[in-house]
Amino acid sequence: MVSRRRFLAGSIGALALASTNACGGVGAKSNGGGNKVGGGVLSTQGFGKPDDVGQARIDAFKSAYPKVELRLNEGDFDPQQFLSAVSSGNAPDLVYLDRDLVGSYAAQGVIQPLDDRIASAGIDTGTYRKAALDEVTIGGKIYGVPEFYSTRNILVNGKALDEAGLALSDLSTTDWDKLHTTAVKLYKAGGRKISRIGFDPKLPEFLPLWAKANGADLVNPDGSPNLDDARIVEALTYALSLIDEQGGWSRFKAFRDTWDLFGSGNQFVKDQAGAFPWEGWYINVLVQASPKVDLRSILFTDRHGKPISFENGSAWCLPKGAGNPEAAVNWMKVMTSTDTWLRAGAARQATVEKNKTMFTGLWTANTDADVKVKAKYVKGGQTGFQQAVEHYYASTEYAFAVTGSKAGSEIKSAWQEAVNRALSGQQKPGAAMKQAQAEASKAFEAAK
Repeated sequence: MVSRRRFLAGSIGALALASTNACGGVGAKSNGGGNKVGGGVLSTQGFGKPDDVGQARIDAFKSAYPKVELRLNEGDFDPQQFLSAVSSGNAPDLVYLDRDLVGSYAAQGVIQPLDDRIASAGIDTGTYRKAALDEVTIGGKIYGVPEFYSTRNILVNGKALDEAGLALSDLSTTDWDKLHTTAVKLYKAGGRKISRIGFDPKLPEFLPLWAKANGADLVNPDGSPNLDDARIVEALTYALSLIDEQGGWSRFKAFRDTWDLFGSGNQFVKDQAGAFPWEGWYINVLVQASPKVDLRSILFTDRHGKPISFENGSAWCLPKGAGNPEAAVNWMKVMTSTDTWLRAGAARQATVEKNKTMFTGLWTANTDADVKVKAKYVKGGQTGFQQAVEHYYASTEYAFAVTGSKAGSEIKSAWQEAVNRALSGQQKPGAAMKQAQAEASKAFEAAK
C-alpha cells in the first residue's frame, strides 16, 4: 500500500521542496543568522519535493526574504533522524511534521513553544482553523503553525452503484445496518477471489471517524486516552464486520493492495471498489488519472444523521537549538498567509489550464485563504467531480481533530496497533482496545 505521506506529496503538492540552494536539513545546522533578522541560513527537515503549489510558496518566501539562504531537504519527516539531530546539537531551523505528533515532541522538549515569537512576528492565529490550532496547542502553549487541512468524505463508484440498483443515500453512514447491506450488495467475488470491495471502512486509519460517528473521541479534552470506551469498541466491531462480510481481512487487504491508486487503471476505472471514505486531495489524483470516471460522493454522517469529518494535516515547528528562529518564524508566517495561498492557487490554476483539467481545491488551515481561493478558482457545477469538491469544502467547516496530547504519538500508536490486532484476529476488539488504553495511559502518565 502506498503511504499516506507519498499520497500527500503527490497530490497536495505542499510538502515541498527540493533544495533550492543546497541540500540541508538535519545535520546542516545553520550556524548563523540567528541574530540577523531577515537574513542568515534557514534549514529544514520534513519537506518533500515541491510541485506547483509548493514552489509558488517557496518563491513567495524568497521574494519576501531574499537574504535568507535556504537549505531545504528533500526527504519526508524521519523521527529518529530528527531526534538524533536535536540531541547532537545539529537541529534544523524548522521541522515539518504531522500535527498529531506535536504533543509528544513538545512533552519531550525537542520543539519550542511559539507564543512569543508568533506575537513578535505579527502572526494572527485567528486566521487558522480552530481544530488545527487546537492540535498544536499543548498545555495552553502553541507549538506549531498549521498548514494543510485534510478532511474525509465518501467517494463512490457511480457505475457500481447503478449496476447494483442503489442510490447514494444507501451509502449513508447514519444507518449502520443499511450500510452493511449496501456493502454486501456492492461486493463482488468469485469463490474466494475478490473482484470488487463494496465498502472499505479504511481501517485502521479512520477509526477516529467511526468512533466519532458513534459519539466518542479517542482522546479526552485533557489529552488523556479514551481508547476502551464502549462506544469506540462498538464502532470498531462494526467496521470490522464490514470487512468480515467482504472476504475477511487477509483477502480484503491483499486485494486492496493491488489497486493502482494513482494510475489510469485505478480501482474506480477497473470497478474494483464501490465506495470508501477518503481525503479530499485524492480528487486531484482522480481528475488527472481518470477524468471520465463516474465519480460520486456523499458526506460522512454520525448515527443521528449529522455530517462529520475527521481532519488532520501538517505543521511547522521550531526545534530545540534552532539556529535562526527569526527566519524560521518568518517562514511559517509567509508559508501560511492568505496572500501566499493565493499565489499557490494561481500556480495551480496555471497547471490546470496547461493540462486542461479542473481546479479541485486547496484545503488549508487558513480559513480566509480557502474562501478566497475557492471564490477565484473553483468552478461550481453538477458533475461528480465538482460535487465532490463542494463536499470537501463543506466538511472543512465542521471537521474535528483528535485532541492534542502530550502523549499524542504514543496514543496513536496504541490504538492503531490495537486495530491491527483485531483485524488480524489476534484479539477481539474489546480486548485489543483495553490493552491499548493501558499502554496509552502509561505513556500519558509518564509524559512531562
